[in-house]
Amino acid sequence: MDSPRSFFWVQEYLTPWDYTARAVTRILAYRKTPFQEMLIAETGAYGKGLMLDGHWQSTTVDEFLYHEALVHPALVQVVQAGGIPRRVLVLGGAEGATLREVLRWRSVEQVVMVDIDGEVVAACREHLPEMHQGSFEDPRVQVVIADAFDFLHRTEPVWDVILSDLSDPVEAGPAYRLFTQEFFRQIRSKLQPAGAFVLQAGPTGPVDLWQHTRIVHTLKTVFAAVQPYAIYAPTYGGPLGFALAAQDPISSRPEPEQIDQILSQQLDPARGTLRFLDGITLLGLYQVPAHLRRAIAAETTVYTLDNPPQVE
Repeated sequence: MDSPRSFFWVQEYLTPWDYTARAVTRILAYRKTPFQEMLIAETGAYGKGLMLDGHWQSTTVDEFLYHEALVHPALVQVVQAGGIPRRVLVLGGAEGATLREVLRWRSVEQVVMVDIDGEVVAACREHLPEMHQGSFEDPRVQVVIADAFDFLHRTEPVWDVILSDLSDPVEAGPAYRLFTQEFFRQIRSKLQPAGAFVLQAGPTGPVDLWQHTRIVHTLKTVFAAVQPYAIYAPTYGGPLGFALAAQDPISSRPEPEQIDQILSQQLDPARGTLRFLDGITLLGLYQVPAHLRRAIAAETTVYTLDNPPQVE
């Protein structure tokens, strides 16, 4: 498998009628755990990648687009609300790249990462050092192998930021509870008053934006302020949405200079510079296209434990 011509195609279905195909040149790890099917592989164009249950989670070439967008808007929101992001809870995030981005912040004193699948975390630690960059060894980090829903019940309300870095919300299995109104209420109860919550909130393409609109609508029944936004990373085959939620107001038109100043003051230059996110980028992310704004405004479905996300 050393030859560039020696590869096989891995297909990922986006809908029953559409799929993407990526050339895999070498398998680094493969196993079926009690929770999911895992593949870590080298691809022809996008470097190493993690696939769970047939869906790419991240690849080394473009993961920075996802992880910077997931992490930094929430920590910036805490600063803008007058808080200091000291304690951060990460739900999921087996690759360790979310940890890497959180640890850039000078003020962060503690990061707890909760992932249900210890086998996947161990494989990522071994095979994806480009992503975690040693973050698992940082003394501020604690890794807990547990169900995030159960962990939230036990933890104290000390968190300044909670980051939900989980698989797609329509996946069958234990993750469905983590996109419900009941879970979002638990999240809110565990945050400090100036705290912020952000989650990966499903695709935002015209074919399947209903996943995103329902998550955002459900969040709006729990939090006083919700800001949707999206990125495009080629690994995902289309635009992928996020949602930032807080009790304090979230400015949909942040001043780029102010954001740049916060990032300059808060980020440790010894941990490198951001490649994607700055003040202008954040301003652009928060300008939600008209068709998506209208779809969110028209949404009426609330995800609950009795009415959870389903594959459609």
